[in-house]
Amino acid sequence: MTEQTANSAAQAAGEKFLALNSGNLAAYLESCVKCANCATACHFYEVTGDPKYTPAYKLFPMAKAHRRTMWPWKWLGGPKITEQDLDEWEELLFDSCTMCGRCTQVCPMGIDIASIVAASRQAFSAAGRGPADLRQAAENVIEKGSPLGVTPSVFDGRVEWLEDDYEVDIPLDREKAEVLLTVSSIELMKYPKSIVAMARLMNQAGVDWTFSTKGYESTNFGFLAGRTDIAKLSIERLVSAAEAIGAKTLIIPECGHAYGVLRWSGANLLGRPLPFEVLHITEYLSQLKSEGKLKFKPMEGSITYHDPCQISRRGGATQAARHLLEDATDFREMTPTGNYNWCCGGGGGVQAMERATDLRHKVFQIKMRQVEDTGAGMLISACANCRLTMDGSKDYWKWDKELESLVELLADHLIEDEPHPFDAKPHLATNV
Repeated sequence: MTEQTANSAAQAAGEKFLALNSGNLAAYLESCVKCANCATACHFYEVTGDPKYTPAYKLFPMAKAHRRTMWPWKWLGGPKITEQDLDEWEELLFDSCTMCGRCTQVCPMGIDIASIVAASRQAFSAAGRGPADLRQAAENVIEKGSPLGVTPSVFDGRVEWLEDDYEVDIPLDREKAEVLLTVSSIELMKYPKSIVAMARLMNQAGVDWTFSTKGYESTNFGFLAGRTDIAKLSIERLVSAAEAIGAKTLIIPECGHAYGVLRWSGANLLGRPLPFEVLHITEYLSQLKSEGKLKFKPMEGSITYHDPCQISRRGGATQAARHLLEDATDFREMTPTGNYNWCCGGGGGVQAMERATDLRHKVFQIKMRQVEDTGAGMLISACANCRLTMDGSKDYWKWDKELESLVELLADHLIEDEPHPFDAKPHLATNV
């Protein structure tokens, strides 16, 4: 990179930082009391002891831009963002932040550092910076339809294969349905049984549902990479697909950030209210269980549950999973649990960053200790990204605990009788 190009990139980042520096973000920057409570709440600081991983440090990029709007800097023209700044900040804002929000739980001022990191990533994107693999995953959404390259035709073929192989009805591209179910391409390519499990549960409950090739990918790598244009595109596809079939509910499957981006930010990005309810799969299945539409056999063995950060702490769906696990004969809570549970280490796109692999494995040691302290033999999660992260670190550390998806566990223990009818339509091929 030439000096001129570097300066241009730094200038672009600086301008974006300034453009974002208003409202809540500015209030957060003025509120930090330097108490350092956030340090011991962060898994990256906890496993390394390195002060640079203190969450408050992640305020610095935005804070430097913020100071340019204050006296005397706004008259003196500084301090400016430099290429050296970007080099130093990139690891802090991408590799070592899962945007889990645990630091906010302990912040006496309620500073949402995750939102500041998300905004700061937008500035890096404006400068053409950020991990190359994360940027590529976001670009794949434009070119192929999903971060892992699952095109509509691949999705169609995958569903057909799952139907044939597992002898389960998986409705696709129905003209009308009350519920639109989405997928994470992680599930589609790595954990396809979770899709079969969701179909079995929905069919048993008599839900009027479908997948759509017009809007199927729930994960939002545009948000993770700081690309608001791609984040908006991902949301538009889902919203359009749901509107086209008249859906009253859109279900986000076992994927963390996808849930928060659509449910809490979707309307803002689109500039209009969403004409349907957005629920995580655990929330929806919990409702079905409460209505008596789903019943489960006792789940044997000792089980503990990992709370995905975006679903529980930032999403508020903490109790739904526990309601679904009431049939476990030996359920054991971690310490801490619920909204204070530790992150898996792979959120915020960290799982997709090759260069962050070693740090991610180190972080997982906290989760291992949590599970070991319970004595449970099985670890359950309701997020495909968490599951992928934990599977990788489990293999790295040669850990002997069993990892399982919540929906797969539920499907394995489903009491099946005659399923409720839902006027199923035949599988429709798509034009791609």
